[in-house]
Amino acid sequence: MTGHVCRHCDEEITDPDDAVYLGHKEAASAPGWDVWAHREHVDLVGPDPDAVRILARVLIARALSTRKE
Repeated sequence: MTGHVCRHCDEEITDPDDAVYLGHKEAASAPGWDVWAHREHVDLVGPDPDAVRILARVLIARALSTRKE
């Protein structure tokens, strides 16, 4: 048992050869955690929706504050 949980299906990954490391998720008040997925679910895991939302707000703010020359 690896102790990893699949980001896509939320099930435990019991075979260490089936666990694929996707990255690290930061936390505000803790060290964060590693993100894993079953090998067959890697392509099904999308980007972090919080990060996408924050990036979109930054890009919109930049676009709206751009001065015309």
